[in-house]
Amino acid sequence: MMDPHSTSWDYIAAMFSYEFQGGGIDYDTIETLHRGDVHEWVTALEQSGLFERATVADAEIEWKRQPKLLLDMLLVDADEMTRKRCVMAWTSLDRLAPFAQSG
Repeated sequence: MMDPHSTSWDYIAAMFSYEFQGGGIDYDTIETLHRGDVHEWVTALEQSGLFERATVADAEIEWKRQPKLLLDMLLVDADEMTRKRCVMAWTSLDRLAPFAQSG
């Protein structure tokens, strides 16, 4: 299991955080993450060539188990309003999740 405070996590966060700077977030992305669909980000890690296979595998396991970890990483360099909007959207999805699973 990868420690969320490790250097590898810091590098991964740096690699992805630019996507969420300046409010560059959309609800569909948050919804995809909330479902645990992390394939896009795992593929980006693999294709970057910057990380060992074990690091990529650990990230994928952790993100599927706790997708909010990936959201938190993506928001590392985001402005306060973007972070708040994303957290509010995530919370909304948390409330809707039981209904989506039962349907």
